[in-house]
Amino acid sequence: MVREWRDSHPGEAVPDGLVLTQPWSATSAEKTRGIPDRVIYYQFRADRARRTLRGIDEQVRKAERAVDGHAPVKRNRYIQLAGATKAVNRTLEAKTRALAGWKGYTTNLTSASSTFVIDAYHQLWHIEKSFRMSKHDLQARPIYHHLRDSIEAHLSIVVAAMAVSHHIETQTGWSIKKFVRTARRYRTVKIQAGTQTLTAADPLPDDLRSALLKNRSDGAH
Repeated sequence: MVREWRDSHPGEAVPDGLVLTQPWSATSAEKTRGIPDRVIYYQFRADRARRTLRGIDEQVRKAERAVDGHAPVKRNRYIQLAGATKAVNRTLEAKTRALAGWKGYTTNLTSASSTFVIDAYHQLWHIEKSFRMSKHDLQARPIYHHLRDSIEAHLSIVVAAMAVSHHIETQTGWSIKKFVRTARRYRTVKIQAGTQTLTAADPLPDDLRSALLKNRSDGAH
């Protein structure tokens, strides 16, 4: 699709935000396996192209230095080895430059618009953020459970903790890391003196008190 567009628009700059649509019908074998028809949207972004081209320039410079003997040969996709002969792979360089700025989005929602599909892909960072939260903020590590009950219990604890963390972040506007680090310094202590129970607590700073009030604003406890 990209090549076809360039062939029909020789010498023309690609408009920022251009989207090309390519229907992709499932083969008979794929349909037998339950794989539906798909559609691929190719989107061009000028900012993405600039970032990609900077990376290509840097890698090509390193490849040229290695080929000229001014730097050790390290793993570099633009270095072409043929026995003891080293060369810069200009064919690959031209191909990657031509594709800079383009990104493909595949979906089986053949009736959905390109805007809907691309926007949905751009929301995937929320899922990635959840996994990062589970590993770092919740300090959840892989545990080698073998019994189904143990596995389900572990997953339930992690998912519940993630749900609570997301609720706190949504209500307070704080990251869960900031909330935990700030709140963990404050304790309420109960002292039993004979028949009397004395309660002592450090005063909360205004920002933490405000965050706690926001967290309880919807009736949460």
